[in-house]
Amino acid sequence: MSWWLSFSEIFRNFGLIFGGILGIYLAWQRSVASSRQADASLRQADLARRGHVADMFNRSVGQLTHEKLEIRLGAIYTLRQIARDFPDLSRPTLELLSAYLRESMKQYGAGEPPVDVAEITETLRNDLVQQ
Repeated sequence: MSWWLSFSEIFRNFGLIFGGILGIYLAWQRSVASSRQADASLRQADLARRGHVADMFNRSVGQLTHEKLEIRLGAIYTLRQIARDFPDLSRPTLELLSAYLRESMKQYGAGEPPVDVAEITETLRNDLVQQ
């Protein structure tokens, strides 16, 4: 009978070891799946944010030529913030503002430029100092 107790303890211990290994494996699999799901959620959130920024960019570009000064200023401030928050969009945004500034300065020549043109000049000057 003692050999049976010895065998049953050995069998029980192997069962516990096997159960522990299986539990660790299943926990690892669940962790990997959760990590993949979290990564996918982060990518999706980033894509949604970039889509929102693209919409803001396009809307602001259209508002640069609006007749009301406050709307033009809002567009300039939005484009400035986009350039600061998204380094990969900084150069295209500043090039757009530079092109708008060049075209606007033709209209005013030596006269005093309006507030929006002065704000673009200040934005571009500050950006060059930061770089």
